[in-house]
Amino acid sequence: MAERWSNGHSSSILCLNVSKDGLVASGAEGGKLTIWSEEGSRIEQTWLQKADDVTCVVFSPICPSRLYTSHGETVSVLDIRCLKEPVECFHVNEEEINYLSVNETDSLLAVADDSGAIKIIDLESKKLSRCLSRHSNICTSAVFRPRRPQCLVSCGLDMKVMLWNLQKTRPLWIKNLQEEETEDQSGGQLFNPPLVHSLSVSTCGNVFGCGAEDGKIRIFRVIGTKFEQEMAFKGHSLGVSQVCFLPEVEAYWLVTGGNDGKVLLWNVSNNLGKQKSPVKTIHRRKIRVPNSTKKADKVNAEFTSESVPISPKLTIEHGEKVNWISYVDIKGSRKVIVADQTSSISVYPIAEP
Repeated sequence: MAERWSNGHSSSILCLNVSKDGLVASGAEGGKLTIWSEEGSRIEQTWLQKADDVTCVVFSPICPSRLYTSHGETVSVLDIRCLKEPVECFHVNEEEINYLSVNETDSLLAVADDSGAIKIIDLESKKLSRCLSRHSNICTSAVFRPRRPQCLVSCGLDMKVMLWNLQKTRPLWIKNLQEEETEDQSGGQLFNPPLVHSLSVSTCGNVFGCGAEDGKIRIFRVIGTKFEQEMAFKGHSLGVSQVCFLPEVEAYWLVTGGNDGKVLLWNVSNNLGKQKSPVKTIHRRKIRVPNSTKKADKVNAEFTSESVPISPKLTIEHGEKVNWISYVDIKGSRKVIVADQTSSISVYPIAEP
């Protein structure tokens, strides 16, 4: 059964993040930000200026008390020990911010917004370092790759996924998912376009996954200055709003959440490297689950190649449209935390491999 964390918000929770110390930050509509203990007790809360929706929160990987928060067109840097006033504010975006990512050295912050731009802030000089402007529609995610502090991947509602090295202002590699879907449908009209909502990079830094409006999860592998699609499978009947790789070192476990109210757990380890995608790409210079929550879902899982179909290892009928998914290890107990259209956080256990 799900555990519920309540009394921290009065409106829909939009984003979550977990510090390396296990504290959880949640941001909601109306500018409210709450800090929770790993047991779900409310520690601190504040309202950010102008009451703009809190769209993304991310803890520093170096200093667990430092929290980067986006609201409207502003990024506020907060010290969670004293939330009354921001330590720093950045106003480098002209449109609403959708996503924040800080690299593992806590030296660069990527800020993706509705214009499609990704602004790179140098956190040491506290100045704008780069502006990456190749997405032609809303940029929904821009994520730094682990072990590669100058590299990131991004996606957006232009149906494109891009690989970047910050030494260049142009992407190293672009994949247009619309072209893939048009080919699959024999050049006909695209009825359910693959608008890309979410992106997550695995611990190794070379494998990442995307969730799209067409209900598919796509897994890619980075090879040098390009990436190739390893697999694509469908487990959600509506758009995939969230994907989140679990921090496994030698395995690839992925949690996805959808607009259909489902939360699914996948193991894609065995399928990586076994098939190559025939899709053209544009070149631009081990977990056991509790019986009480485990449900087989072989009907919805649909693999797009001719290999053995992949099925979710766990299906959770969450019931609400998923806004955000994160992962937390609470005293050795592994849990997935989910934010949705309500004002509460849901916490689901997953057992040790």
